[in-house]
Amino acid sequence: MKFTLSWLKKHLDTDASVDEIAYALTDLGLEVEGITNPAERLKTFTLAKVTHAEQHPDADRLRVCTVATDEGDKQIVCGAPNAREGITVVLAKPGDYVPGIDVTLSVGKIRGVESHGMMASERELELSDEHDGIIELPSGEIGERFVDWLAQNDPAKVDPVIEIAITPNRPDALGVQGIARDLAARGLGTLKTSSVDPVPAQAEAGISVSIDEDTLDGCPLFCGRVIRGVKNGPSPAWLQDLLRAIGLRPINFLVDVTNYFTYDRNRPLHVFDMAKVHGNLRVHRAAGGEELLALDGKTYTFQPGQMVISDDKGPESIAGVMGGEETGCTDETTDVFVESAYWDPIQTAYTGRALKINSDARYRFERGVDPAFTPEGLDLAVRMILDHAGGEASEMIVAGAVPDVSRAYKLDPARVISLVGMDIPEAEQRQTLTALGFRLEGNMAHVPSWRPDVMGEADLVEEVARVASLTKLEGKPLPRTHPGVPKPILSPMQRRERAARRTAAALGYNECVTYSFIDKDAATLFGGGDDASMLANPISSEMSHMRPALLPGLLQAAARNQARGFMDVALFELGHAFHGGEPGEQHLLISGLLVGRSGPKDVHGTSRPVDVFDAKADAEAVLAAMGAPAKSQIRRGAREWWHPGRHGMICLGPKKVLGIFGELHPKVLKAMDIKGPAVAFTLWPEEIPMPRKSGATRPALVLNDLQAVERDFAFVVNSDVAALDLVNAAAGADKALIADVRVFDEFIGGSLGEGKKSLAITVRLQPTTSTLKEADIEAVGQKIVEKVEKATGGTLRG
Repeated sequence: MKFTLSWLKKHLDTDASVDEIAYALTDLGLEVEGITNPAERLKTFTLAKVTHAEQHPDADRLRVCTVATDEGDKQIVCGAPNAREGITVVLAKPGDYVPGIDVTLSVGKIRGVESHGMMASERELELSDEHDGIIELPSGEIGERFVDWLAQNDPAKVDPVIEIAITPNRPDALGVQGIARDLAARGLGTLKTSSVDPVPAQAEAGISVSIDEDTLDGCPLFCGRVIRGVKNGPSPAWLQDLLRAIGLRPINFLVDVTNYFTYDRNRPLHVFDMAKVHGNLRVHRAAGGEELLALDGKTYTFQPGQMVISDDKGPESIAGVMGGEETGCTDETTDVFVESAYWDPIQTAYTGRALKINSDARYRFERGVDPAFTPEGLDLAVRMILDHAGGEASEMIVAGAVPDVSRAYKLDPARVISLVGMDIPEAEQRQTLTALGFRLEGNMAHVPSWRPDVMGEADLVEEVARVASLTKLEGKPLPRTHPGVPKPILSPMQRRERAARRTAAALGYNECVTYSFIDKDAATLFGGGDDASMLANPISSEMSHMRPALLPGLLQAAARNQARGFMDVALFELGHAFHGGEPGEQHLLISGLLVGRSGPKDVHGTSRPVDVFDAKADAEAVLAAMGAPAKSQIRRGAREWWHPGRHGMICLGPKKVLGIFGELHPKVLKAMDIKGPAVAFTLWPEEIPMPRKSGATRPALVLNDLQAVERDFAFVVNSDVAALDLVNAAAGADKALIADVRVFDEFIGGSLGEGKKSLAITVRLQPTTSTLKEADIEAVGQKIVEKVEKATGGTLRG
């Protein structure tokens, strides 16, 4: 929304500066997006007088002028044809920036003659496109600032233009009067009130208007007046200046009047050329398929149900959006029908969007105009037309009735103070609402018809608060509910989530936040996609189901990265997945995904494809950070989206699953368009047992002063024996003494024969009471061999 300072002062009696007005507007909620002040670029230029002019000795089209300035006489070389003795000019001195030619002046020589500045043309000062000669002023004193002369003699050229952003809930601020009302309520001036001077009927209308019964909900009120004998043509200079200043092109007086009231009072109007209207006007809904050539030169085809204004011949205007070309006004127009109607905001928006038309009328009607001002706005426009273009007006034609939008809400001064947090006296609250147009009867505030956004008592509080200025709020610390150090505010589960995020990030993973909704195919791959998790009204076909796991979103993110050339990715996410559609049917997960290689290629050959053990190590690190027990079991039997032979379930027992790690099934990678190896893990933070002690103290540090002993064993087992089964059997031989068991070698083939393999392990023995003797070590070794033979059927390799 753009307006000029002089336009604002037509409605607001104020001495406030542009900066004060801009600050107040932003503080009131009408954010200033920009200020264009022509005086800023003209402030360095002064007036001067040419006292002598003679021909340049070395150029036919140049003249050497002696110019009287506030700094004395200056010599200036000028090529303008009107440069002559006795004229008052606009002087640009050395060091001045000339905006029209984007040059900062300096003393220079032109054909061997020094020139100390220049005498400017209108185009060089960006006042107009005129550049046939320099500016000649009819008056002015030497040394007077040019901006001061313009302010007195041609103020439109230095009129600041203010542009504000309008939120959808403030349609009243789409008119300059509404903006002035807010500023007056803030105290930046006094709102000027003007009564509508009724226009008496001087002629018969000769036309009628009807609204179809099924259209009254979209057009409850339609007003119009016929004016005959109008003399159309260019608008007065002041009106053209106002429209140009806000970026509108003056067309002719009748059209310019409608544009003026659109911005001045937020009252869109339309003018029909009566000579081109056939019969009477009818407001109705389109049957579908009708066409209209609109004022923008495009032909639009109506859809069934859209509102149309038609004459006996056919559609003539798109209701509330744009008029038709055929009945538009030209300079030859003499008889007109001026329309002022109220159109339903929602139906206007539907029509505008369906036809893809953006217009000032649609922009205002779909946000809401003042229905009560419909006939008054028509009278104002008719009065302006008669005063400037003559003619005789008919009686007002009215179809329908003014919609009843009256409503009132209770003003509770104590509640206002409580909610706003400022001590605003009751008298000030009432004065604020009165200044904004509310009518107070006791404690009931009647909402003005131009404020469709006020729909409850909370809105009254907001109006009082924004006018009082929330910048006056003073920060106050919240009182402590209990003395001393406050208790932690994070729950144990929240602390566990934070630890998981930090650990995953420290391991090199990038955190993702993906949508909770995915497509049916992806959900089906991970055990979902049923009707229970299907959305009733999805925003797209790709977001039709609630996610049963986090991995689909991570795989889709990885696929997008690979499509853009990033083949190696490490992603994780912590969030909820859903196993049903009812409240509470969700579970917290943290999932990580590794795709591609472990790192970039290098000369040392350290880069390798990611494997299941990368996922296992990362899963165990995240579990440890969340407080999971150090000892756990690894089992098989995960769901079908994991590779059947290359995964593991981290368990505390047969039914207590903390997480799963492993390779993803090839069919899943193919369906999700993932290239290269992909391993992942999924953990259930809520399944990790909570610590028995909730205190912050740590257990005593246990250090062993006795030397540990390591022994290596190699067992020959069947090729289908899992290494973990062997490790668990060895570790169970003496739980008090054996501190660690790890596999360090695997050998298949050779002399072992078909279906056999050799697994080599290192067992670390850590004594706690006395140093181990050879006999002790041999005894433990024998137990290990027996345990492994019993659990796996393996034999000690000779």
